[in-house]
Amino acid sequence: MNTPSIILKGISATQYGKTVLDNISFELSTGQHLAIVGESGSGKSSLAKALAGKMFTKGNIDIQYVLDSLLPSKTVLLEAIVTFKNLSNVADFYYQQRYNSCDAEDTLTVEQDLIAANALNEETERLLHQLNLTHRRQTPLIQLSNGEQKKMQLIKALVQQPQLLILINVFVGLDVASRKELHSIIDHYAKTGTTIILVADKREFPSCITHIAELHKGKLIQFAGRKDFVDIHPATTSGKESTPSANLLFTGSSERFEFILKMENVSIQYGEKIVLHHIDWQVRQGERWLVSGPNGAGKSTLLSLVTADNPQAYSQDIYLFDKKRGSGESIWDIKKHIGFVSPELHKFFDAGSTVHNVIGSGFFDTIGLFRKLNAEQEQRITDWIGFFELEEYTNKPLFLLPAGQQRRALLARALIKNPALLVLDEPCQGLDDHQTKEFIQMIDDVCRRSATTLIFVSHYENEIPACISRKLELEQGRQINLYSDQALTA
Repeated sequence: MNTPSIILKGISATQYGKTVLDNISFELSTGQHLAIVGESGSGKSSLAKALAGKMFTKGNIDIQYVLDSLLPSKTVLLEAIVTFKNLSNVADFYYQQRYNSCDAEDTLTVEQDLIAANALNEETERLLHQLNLTHRRQTPLIQLSNGEQKKMQLIKALVQQPQLLILINVFVGLDVASRKELHSIIDHYAKTGTTIILVADKREFPSCITHIAELHKGKLIQFAGRKDFVDIHPATTSGKESTPSANLLFTGSSERFEFILKMENVSIQYGEKIVLHHIDWQVRQGERWLVSGPNGAGKSTLLSLVTADNPQAYSQDIYLFDKKRGSGESIWDIKKHIGFVSPELHKFFDAGSTVHNVIGSGFFDTIGLFRKLNAEQEQRITDWIGFFELEEYTNKPLFLLPAGQQRRALLARALIKNPALLVLDEPCQGLDDHQTKEFIQMIDDVCRRSATTLIFVSHYENEIPACISRKLELEQGRQINLYSDQALTA
């Protein structure tokens, strides 16, 4: 079936005074589908937005739609950041909102959102089933997991059946089964007349992808057919040794506890929906745990109990750092022991804060820096900025950074106070292969050298630190397996 053709000639773009696309030219013929790859900050998302007409560029982009196609002659762009509005029709949410019963239903349900978008039809029903969302039809959007929210955005993009569909990091945050299903879905739409352009990891190409464009520092360094593509520019280190820097920066907490966490018969419910069923879990100091399960299994809710963000903890038998919740401790008494990063925290963090202030806020567990720092704290911020190679962004707002650099700033925030417990929920989202490898090596080194306790969530086997020897597996809110002291897989 005929699909649109695309010709780029001399495309250049700047953003806030920095060149993000530099004289890019290529041609994608009818019937061809493209993957855009490159290290974090290489310009991948900028190129995708330029193709969708969402960024001012110099040069010429010519999209030749198929005039006699049954599909509408339009382009749909699905960006990496999931957005939706509350019942007052504004995107005014706060980080813990999904866990607070008084505010947790302040959005349309899945079904209502699809109706509002004029997107509830037979095709939608098929996609809801394929992406395992049928049972979530009456769930408010805010109560969906990060992966489920991404699936909803994807469904609304797909059912428009555009001639050109551009997807940015669409696989990130999805579990293994969902990624496999999404490959099949994308291949299906490619066969029915939609040209697919993906910003994706080099390991995550559906079979329909015919061509690959690789970027490096805003330049197109390779445009080739899939079978002819050669990884001519693998991510490399800057030349500095990361492990000794981590040794100096993260010394671990000197505090000692018997139990970092103890849950006894914990169940969490919102309305008629039971999110966690009778969880029994103990984490002793120095243990390293992987928490696994498909999208919507209850992982984020479980972690919200650990990080003191869920008020239902007060009605449960939960002990944190040897103290029972509700025995007089404040949220801040708990959070001072924890370094935390997650997709939800990233989404709700004050994007206008500078990188310096984002990292510094980790000393006080606030979403933004509202206190004066002392000289020692300032030096630690400088050291972590250097370790994560964020010097050029120090005084720039978080939202101006490429996604990978934003995540690195939030990782530095989690690590800066040498917490007794690290809770890392999908910490490598947005990082390229080299950055991921470097970060996981650092976590392994930290755990070898200290009594730091680790709770780690990832849907990718290559992102799991070697130090992890215990695993809690969830399915539909139920604890289905506990593993310890053995080889683990996601």
